Amino acid sequence: MERPEPITPGPGQESVWDYPRPPRVESVPDRLRVVVDGEVLADTAAGLRVLETAGAPVYYFPPADVRVERLGPSPHTSVCEWKGVAAYHRYVGGDGHIVDNVAWSYPDPTAGYEAISGYLAFYASRVDEAWVGDERATPQPGRFYGGWVTSRIVGPIKGEPGSFGW
Repeated sequence: MERPEPITPGPGQESVWDYPRPPRVESVPDRLRVVVDGEVLADTAAGLRVLETAGAPVYYFPPADVRVERLGPSPHTSVCEWKGVAAYHRYVGGDGHIVDNVAWSYPDPTAGYEAISGYLAFYASRVDEAWVGDERATPQPGRFYGGWVTSRIVGPIKGEPGSFGW
């Protein structure tokens, strides 16, 4: 499939088409938060993001800034051609509410991605709220991808209808 025409970013915006392949890991200057069942599950000022061509940024939280007691292992795994094997995590609320595969991590990422080892990324589609700074993020289109969409990025973004094969 042919590459779509990228949207020109405005002031303070980035085009996902300017992100690299292979992906890049970088620090996030903004506070990141995740809320599930009305409680803050993750809150950090030391997050990382992974940027990959055509995809929304994926935000990673250091485990020290996550209520890991609310997370349990999931039998689900996946493989990223760049980062390696991902382990998935389920959320278990105080009332027993479960959200399967709410987050994933790379316990032993491949070379070049050691910075995200053990960090947790959350699906914005499986949590009640995902925040980048003071802006509430929305899920990256499609069911497969875990990026967070904010007004700071423009696309088209992988996962939108017709984007298979980008």
